[in-house]
Amino acid sequence: KLPTGDAYRNVRGITKANNLHTICESGNCPNMGECWGAGTATFMILGNICTRSCGFCNVMTGRPLPVDILEPNKVAQSIKLMKVKHAVITSVDRDDLKDGGASIWVETINEIRKVNPTTTMETLIPDFKGRLKDIQPIIDAAPEVVSHNMETVRRLTKSVRIQAKYDRSLDVLKYLKESGLSRTKSGVMLGLGEKRKEVLETLYDLRRVGVDIVTLGQYLQPSKKHLPVVDFITPDEF
Repeated sequence: KLPTGDAYRNVRGITKANNLHTICESGNCPNMGECWGAGTATFMILGNICTRSCGFCNVMTGRPLPVDILEPNKVAQSIKLMKVKHAVITSVDRDDLKDGGASIWVETINEIRKVNPTTTMETLIPDFKGRLKDIQPIIDAAPEVVSHNMETVRRLTKSVRIQAKYDRSLDVLKYLKESGLSRTKSGVMLGLGEKRKEVLETLYDLRRVGVDIVTLGQYLQPSKKHLPVVDFITPDEF
């Protein structure tokens, strides 16, 4: 459906006025009209240029711009204006930064909490190349849910997430849970050519490292230059 309505215009106005990025727009998400029409959006911090080039993702790849040190407060104020009860924050990968952007992540969490003390948070974080010292400050900031997406099964990881590693992502999720977080989460896309057995193996792996919440979603091709949709999974299969 084409995006319409006051709620959609309100969300768009707030993000544009504060020069904020959302994965909804940058990822060319087909569900943006529905979510924004309901007054919800997923904020994307650390700019809108990613240092990685995943085959499924529409976010621009290249040399990122300098970090906006005012971004944490802009996000917090926007969440207040939107009256968001549960905020979802993600980011581009910033392999160009010494800490992968972890310090901005922590500032954003703390600023949201200061400005919106009753708002709960889900933080969908990168793998930080497996550097646990950069992940720990985010754990210490203690958002209600910390997510890191596997995205696909082991066999397809190299083609779907070119600069990522299946076992490295599992290690990140394991570390998050063993650090005492109450809720960890991961997501897997379906329809990229994975087999049912491979999906089950991924679910077993996620269970083995203690992940609490898993989402399964249909992959949709954001443009003709991205990976094709191999299968549309039926509701019964889901």
